[in-house]
Amino acid sequence: MHPPFVVHHTPKHASWLNQVEIFFSILARRLLRRGEFTSRQDLIDQIHEFSLAYNDHARPFRWTYDGTPLKAT
Repeated sequence: MHPPFVVHHTPKHASWLNQVEIFFSILARRLLRRGEFTSRQDLIDQIHEFSLAYNDHARPFRWTYDGTPLKAT
């Protein structure tokens, strides 16, 4: 049984990694969790096809963080 969430720690001042993490999250939710793979090569092929389709339909992310410090609760 998998936990309901996974924590990934990223280094400070590496905002480009946030975009990579977002892509991996989308990949996991849309393909990996639902996919059926008959072989390693099938997995690679499906990830490649997903990436091509994702790039064809990609739109800019809408950032909502305004730079104010987050409050601890």
